[in-house]
Amino acid sequence: MSVVSSVCCYCGTGCGVLIEADAGKIAGVRGDPAHPANRGKLCTKGAALALSAQASGRALFPELRADRALPRERVGWDAALDHAAEKFRAVIDEHGPDAVAFYISGQLTTEAYYVFNKLAKGLIGTNNVDTNSRLCMSSAVAGYKATLGADSPPGCYDDIEAAGTIFIAGSNTAYAHPILFRRIEAARKANPNLKLVVVDPRRTDTAEEADLHLAILPGTDVALFHAMLNVMLWEELIDRDAIAAHTEGWQALRDLVRDYTPEKMAPICGVAAADIVQAARWFAAGPTLSLYCQGLNQSSCGVDKNAALINLHLATGQIGKRGAAPLSLTGQPNAMGGREVGGLANLLSAHRDLDNPEHRAEVARLWGVDAVPATPGKTAVEMFEAVRRGEIRAIWIACTNPAQSLPDQNLVHEALQAAECVVLQEAFADTETAPFADVLLPASTWGETDGTMSNSERCISRVHAAVAPPGEARADWAIVCDFARRLMPEQGARLFPYASAEAVFDEHRATTRGCDLDITGLSYALLDAGPQQWPFPEGASTGQARLYADGIYPTESGRAHFHAAPYRPVAEAIDARYPLHLNTGRLRDQWHAMSRTGRVARLFAHADTPALSMNARDLELRRLKAGDLVRVKSRRGEVVVVAEASDSLRPGQCFLPMHWGARFMGGLGINALTLPVFDAVSKQPELKHAAVQVAKVELPWRMAALAVGDGMKLLDAVQPLLRACDYAAAGLAGRDQDVLTLRLAHSGPLPESLLAELDAALGLDDPLAVMHYQDSPRGISKRVRVDGGKVAAARLTGETAAFDWLRDVIVEGVDAAALRAWMLAPVARPPAGGTGRGRVVCNCLNVAEPDIVAAIAAGADLAALQANLKCGSECGSCVPELKRLIASKRAAA
Repeated sequence: MSVVSSVCCYCGTGCGVLIEADAGKIAGVRGDPAHPANRGKLCTKGAALALSAQASGRALFPELRADRALPRERVGWDAALDHAAEKFRAVIDEHGPDAVAFYISGQLTTEAYYVFNKLAKGLIGTNNVDTNSRLCMSSAVAGYKATLGADSPPGCYDDIEAAGTIFIAGSNTAYAHPILFRRIEAARKANPNLKLVVVDPRRTDTAEEADLHLAILPGTDVALFHAMLNVMLWEELIDRDAIAAHTEGWQALRDLVRDYTPEKMAPICGVAAADIVQAARWFAAGPTLSLYCQGLNQSSCGVDKNAALINLHLATGQIGKRGAAPLSLTGQPNAMGGREVGGLANLLSAHRDLDNPEHRAEVARLWGVDAVPATPGKTAVEMFEAVRRGEIRAIWIACTNPAQSLPDQNLVHEALQAAECVVLQEAFADTETAPFADVLLPASTWGETDGTMSNSERCISRVHAAVAPPGEARADWAIVCDFARRLMPEQGARLFPYASAEAVFDEHRATTRGCDLDITGLSYALLDAGPQQWPFPEGASTGQARLYADGIYPTESGRAHFHAAPYRPVAEAIDARYPLHLNTGRLRDQWHAMSRTGRVARLFAHADTPALSMNARDLELRRLKAGDLVRVKSRRGEVVVVAEASDSLRPGQCFLPMHWGARFMGGLGINALTLPVFDAVSKQPELKHAAVQVAKVELPWRMAALAVGDGMKLLDAVQPLLRACDYAAAGLAGRDQDVLTLRLAHSGPLPESLLAELDAALGLDDPLAVMHYQDSPRGISKRVRVDGGKVAAARLTGETAAFDWLRDVIVEGVDAAALRAWMLAPVARPPAGGTGRGRVVCNCLNVAEPDIVAAIAAGADLAALQANLKCGSECGSCVPELKRLIASKRAAA
């Protein structure tokens, strides 16, 4: 058994992990106690990384199709890359370099990001290289640059413990960045005077913990922040000395916010004026650390939201000192590293600006090319719009899943179908984007990769490979370099001579000399000894935890800029036809498009199917009840999901998790609803909000299925059923084995051929080997297979009452002997009574909600739950929910 240190591949917290490998396979993972980001802790997702590494569904060898009408076939690397090079070269020769594009990912290492950037801008001569970080972080980038002069987050995680107020805006940190939320909880316990203010339309687990929850109406953040500044002005809570010495643009902002009184903004924001005043006072008292994420970023005015929050820091002197900073929480593990190398369509290496001729000339000299193109490239949404128009004819997609994650999925699917050539460089062969690929290139992934990544606090960590990639998969940076040398052999060989990831890093660090993120003092050897924050120039002994302590900013004047922009509402207003605000967000145990977390059965235990959360009043107005199927429709598309009641939402609002795509549900997934309107500066789309209508859908034909086996192969097998039904939800259950869960509903029975294919896939096709029941006049058909005394598979058609308890029987491995007489019966409870295990709240230790509720009813508090049931004693992700269950029990009493 060997142990290798690396970094978690999920959110931008950048947790260190220790990977245990045995016989060339990843056997386990645990938090690295020496890593400063997490100090040994991991969330539910990170703790299950070894399970995702063991799952099937990997891309193992190159595949190619010369004709769209034909399936891809296995080929060698030479054939695949030569074909890709030939296609790209032909397009460039006929239509110019801007007819090709690269759409890459915040999950790539910095080294892979660097060579992609150099390939597009240095070798080919196009700025059409953008990243899925555009969908989550580009407004934060532009907000920092508009106010502070550079994309350099000024604070660090240690500011959590030093803060007097923590101000969280547009982030359900308890779900999206749970390890940081554990630090917040610990800091508040150590310092009872530490105030927590949360700005969020929903009463999330994060908001439940707040001293003050500002449940603003969607999109009204700028109005709120301006109203807070108005209070600070009138109550003389601003730092006039800091404003005079270190900022400019104050007068314009001051004049603007004079009209944004708490009384005027309260009805716009939907919060009490007194709460706005209280938030302003706590913020100004400081030291204040603000933490923010997609609620501010994924907006058509995301830059204004980011800058308006930073205005509050500049006006009150809450920056550049312990506990005081605007700290953007990065959504992906290396979105920061991608920004460092210029991996966006409008950036250049080392935070240089594409629109600056001197910066372009400097990069051209560093790379040894004649010039870097001046025209900004197409950003994410623009890129796929250009592909659909035929303006971009060949697109290379790496380590991301645009056929699930981009807004307006109809547009994206049309674009991918229209492209002359789609190259997909991916670790997983079963993502929603994979069917569109003409060339599939198998890439290494977490645990198989060498390089570096940078987290939200500018901390660079080494990523080490614990095992070799499976099959013929190769490192992302190596694939790019090999392609470059084939595309333009002479120049490619000169520009891409690298023999290792370290060689790429050494060139990258050299490009940072003299820049705000100067890392010329770093090396792999130094990073192997421990993570380091930038800047870390040559000759430094340590990185810099906090920036701007001297009040000097990287602007022409050396002063920070106040950003004076008026409040603007959401891009898509509700109206009589689309009367509900739809908010999208994250689940606790899933991540992004679920291409990795969707392989781990236990990560479905907390939420196993797409569900629309609505206020009880909105359900009642539509004559709906929890569990009904509803059609959610926007101006772009629709989905059919289950409705559930939630007291976390105001009337007029609803919520859908953004993770569910076409691999796990019917239709094109949640992003069929979202709109491609984006911020004019950052080009980040407004994924957080859309106007929708919700109505009950009557689908009389029902079917449910369960099966033990290889989860990914079983999910592959049911894809035709997901496409055929009006409602479909597929997922996994179990801990020691994968159990497929499938729920279907349709306007009428499915063709018998589809059911026969499903029976064959689940081992239910032999009537002599399975228990079966047939009532053709009533349209009821049931089959159950028992192997070794345990239920191994079941299909319930026409009547599905037993689904929940049969699932629990399979997951728990219950002996089937005593249940045989009940398995085909229309009963919603197991024969011994009860309602099944219920939803799992503590994923680490498999503790279900009914057991927790029973313990609370018997008098257990949080400490007793942790001591007796052990829930909340591992990663702690379930602690906010445990507190909520305790509080609701007390309120009911």
